[in-house]
Amino acid sequence: MSTTVTAKGQVTIPKAVRELLGIGPGSRIDFRRAADGNVVVVPIDEDRQHSRFAKFRGHAGKGMSTDEILALTRGDD
Repeated sequence: MSTTVTAKGQVTIPKAVRELLGIGPGSRIDFRRAADGNVVVVPIDEDRQHSRFAKFRGHAGKGMSTDEILALTRGDD
């Protein structure tokens, strides 16, 4: 498949490619350079975390209170 670049540097992504990538109006995409030098189009998952460490962040749920943790670290019985 091929497409033509406009004077503004815009291209129309062929319908088959849009369907394959699951992108539509308003979708955000990223251009990445592969190790072999090719440039690939990757849809940006808006739900994904931006930091590679973001998946480790969050709330573990109800746990020990601060006082309980301090008592444990001090060896209080």
